[in-house]
Amino acid sequence: MSNKTTVIGVLGGMGTYATINLFKEYAKVFPAVREWERPRIIIDNRCTMPSRVMAYLYNENVDKLVNEMTESLENLSRAGANRIILACMTSHLFLPKIYQKKPELKDKIVNLIENCASVINKDNIKNVYLLGSEATINSKIFQDELSKYNINCNVPEDEYKIIRECIEAVKQDNYENDIRDKFLNLINRADYVILGCTELPILYEKYRDGIMCKKAYDPLRLALEAIKKEEKND
Repeated sequence: MSNKTTVIGVLGGMGTYATINLFKEYAKVFPAVREWERPRIIIDNRCTMPSRVMAYLYNENVDKLVNEMTESLENLSRAGANRIILACMTSHLFLPKIYQKKPELKDKIVNLIENCASVINKDNIKNVYLLGSEATINSKIFQDELSKYNINCNVPEDEYKIIRECIEAVKQDNYENDIRDKFLNLINRADYVILGCTELPILYEKYRDGIMCKKAYDPLRLALEAIKKEEKND
């Protein structure tokens, strides 16, 4: 039976289909014969927040974004959430600012980037390929964390437009015929790939029959698995 003290909070809406997929993964990671065997989950699908990518790349609406993220995280905490997931990789770039405002949130947030890097290290993988938004890749948030474990991280070069097209296809739930080819061309370049944008796991499942890489790391799924592992160790 699930540990009743575990309450998962999710700051979602960045975008909505990725949050829906996270909820599906939650049901898989925490299988149950009876619903009460799962931990409680609270989702704030705050799709009205400013763009995380635009905030990082062009310093656009940064204060507004940080304030709204902080407000949602506080609301989740007040509602009882003690393990909180940000359902967006780029949003993690603003955690330092959030922690400056509300340092008590740090112990509750499951950092997707830190947890993913730790899992890759435990798998003894020394070379990975990162797919993600322009902000996630350019910020080197994954690369810096992986370097702590001496893991080499390669990224696509001058292909942000193609990656954005793949991400937007999921956000709009509108898949053109060439999205499959574009995504498979990106992911099949390496044996070990990080799905460094929360929309990409949806494409991974959609086009799974064409995937040739040995393993793809989904940081959202790994975060849920980390929470489940914490429950078992309690």
